Amino acid sequence: MIIFCNFATMKLQTPVADDRCLVGISYEDRIMMLGSCFSDSIGRQLADFGFDVCVNPFGTLYNPASILNSVRRLVTGVHFTEGDCVEIGAGDGRICSFCHHTSFARGTEAEFLENANVSLDAARAYFRTCTKVMITLGTSWCFRHVARDFIVSNCLKRPADEYCRELLPSHETALALTEIMRMCEEASRQDKGFVPKRFIFTVSPIRHFKDGAHGNQLSKSALLLGVDGAIKASGQTADYFPSYEIMMDELRDYRFYAEDMCHPSQQAVDYIRERFLVWALPQDEHKRLDENIRTFRRGCHIEKH
Repeated sequence: MIIFCNFATMKLQTPVADDRCLVGISYEDRIMMLGSCFSDSIGRQLADFGFDVCVNPFGTLYNPASILNSVRRLVTGVHFTEGDCVEIGAGDGRICSFCHHTSFARGTEAEFLENANVSLDAARAYFRTCTKVMITLGTSWCFRHVARDFIVSNCLKRPADEYCRELLPSHETALALTEIMRMCEEASRQDKGFVPKRFIFTVSPIRHFKDGAHGNQLSKSALLLGVDGAIKASGQTADYFPSYEIMMDELRDYRFYAEDMCHPSQQAVDYIRERFLVWALPQDEHKRLDENIRTFRRGCHIEKH
């Protein structure tokens, strides 16, 4: 008996349905990107392909509370002061703050504050005029500095007993994202130079396995529920891009992971970026995108030779 298979009808993936973006991005937009290292990866590619982007002006941010604190700085422009300065532990000795990545660390408080506030002023000027904000949430797990009662963006290698570890519940993620949108809406009403903004949220496909498999799933679930609540309350000024779901369902194979088995491989990042631009970019701008990609790749080829 001969069995014939119709390979044309076989399903080899579980495609993630993603309708056209309500918010979208364009080459005419100025785009602020905040959040996890997945924001860094996608943001660099968008910049390479000719988009006007500013990526993580405080460094990488993982949890919703730290992202809210950073946006508050961008809206208010309140400078960092000596009270924000913290010495990095483990014998490093440089000065940073609990709001920054250690790439901002400097040898003295004065040097740190000068750099941090110059960077803040530049980022705030960009944020005031940006039209789209893309936020990538990495984890619901966070560290609260006990003495300062503050959820930190970076533990700065300080002793573990200075912190307590918390899992932000979904309603706190929803409140944080809703507060970000509310602050921006209020600022645009009060300041004619503050451009109204629309938001794209996504959950990072990077697995935080230091929390364990179950802990990672709890964290991602809380983020997904929180984002859903914030978008429902946004009045169509925000939308969700399913990067986490694409990684889990369409790229459900370890060949799409880097060597640590937690971060997406470069091929996976490229795939999700392509899916994002198909979803978010108007059809009439894809020709310009293709031309910019070819130009960028020619430039990379020339540099290698």
